[in-house]
Amino acid sequence: MPKADLKDVTALDALDMFQCGELSPVELTRDCLQRIERDNPHVNAFSHLAPETAMQAASESEARWQAGRPCGPLDGVPTTLKDLTLNSGMPTRKGSATTSDTGPWNQDAPVARHLKAAGAVILGMTTSPEFGWKGVTDNPLHGITRNPWNTQLTPGGSSGGAAAAAALNLGVLHQGSDAGGSIRIPCSFTGTFGIKPTFGWIPQWPASAMSTLSHLGPMTRTAADSALMMSVMAQPDSRDGYQGNPRSVNWLEPAPQTLKGWRIAYSPTLGYVDVAPDIAARVEEAIALVKQLGAVVEEVDPGFDSPLQTFNTLWFAGATQVVEALEDHQLDQLDPGFLDIARRGQEISLSQYLAARRERERLVAQMQTFHEKYDLLITPTMPLAPFAAGHNVPPGGPYRDWMDWTPFSYPFNLTQQPSASLPCGLDSGGLPVGLHLVGPRYEDMNVMHAAMLLEQHLPRLTPPLLK
Repeated sequence: MPKADLKDVTALDALDMFQCGELSPVELTRDCLQRIERDNPHVNAFSHLAPETAMQAASESEARWQAGRPCGPLDGVPTTLKDLTLNSGMPTRKGSATTSDTGPWNQDAPVARHLKAAGAVILGMTTSPEFGWKGVTDNPLHGITRNPWNTQLTPGGSSGGAAAAAALNLGVLHQGSDAGGSIRIPCSFTGTFGIKPTFGWIPQWPASAMSTLSHLGPMTRTAADSALMMSVMAQPDSRDGYQGNPRSVNWLEPAPQTLKGWRIAYSPTLGYVDVAPDIAARVEEAIALVKQLGAVVEEVDPGFDSPLQTFNTLWFAGATQVVEALEDHQLDQLDPGFLDIARRGQEISLSQYLAARRERERLVAQMQTFHEKYDLLITPTMPLAPFAAGHNVPPGGPYRDWMDWTPFSYPFNLTQQPSASLPCGLDSGGLPVGLHLVGPRYEDMNVMHAAMLLEQHLPRLTPPLLK
């Protein structure tokens, strides 16, 4: 690959080129930093950049490759972490002016530890809304993050910085988190790939305020790169209080060449969602491809009513936990929307909270039964297109909260299932559309393999800033 084309390089490409000496980690890291300098002012994807640290790490990686002794499966690959993830030596501010601006930042979360041990070159931290509370990305500390397809629009959230960086290849691998859609929403809005793996595969410490709703996962330009990243991130850590299933998975297992023998449920609306016609059309075209690849597809809804009240009860209660840990004088520094849902959470009774937990358990069991028949459930990722940046909900619409316009994502945080967003074309306004792939719990490779196969046949999306 000519050096001029490094904007298109994948992690797998880069590692092959490191191996044969066609490219060095120093060259790739320098290229990423130069493009960040050029393009990040348009999108505001980074809360912190560490060019000197990154170049030092790249130089050390280059020496290891030259000696024929790479330290791990990501050695030399430029990578970012989300500004909710502890990363020693770099500020984790969580998008909030209520956090310390002096640290100390001397601990690594499990994912930071695993990625660094694998040789990843950490470029910096990507933006999040305050404490990751909503489905768009802006915060009182770092301002508004914008969509590389149209900088007047939101990239979604809460991992909006990671998605914007992934779309522009400002770094090759990106870590996100998802407690209600925060990987999948921005991946859909930016034409990138991201997976929320089964809860517990990737350790979390400190635990999220949203508890067992929150999953960590990779965000990349290709599903194959996310599989590579999962092979590193999905390792246990004794600090995690919610250990996942102990079975081992070969995340790098090649995808099948057909979907013959697969049974796939297709639900265009979950039975209750209004979807924009042009988005529905792109998803229908992707379903036609699924059928061409040999799968038996049945149009069927999973059979649950909207679990919005259940989700909101748990989400608002989690926000309350964050706010109650702050001093009174800090409340005026908060995003007003975050403070509003936290105060609504204070009105939730213990009985209501426990009832939501029971409803969640019922939904988990219902989806487990559903997947006894189906290997995958496919829906749209989002029912609408990206909207104006700086707004929590689409201006002029009927929505009060971000959860109201993300009906396809948060149900599968309640069920803790693996689910991913894969780009499947452009809507009538030339903006990306996401295909939502949902698998049974612990069957993440169903999702990964379907995504890796489908992306070979779906159009590769390139935002205007890269053209």
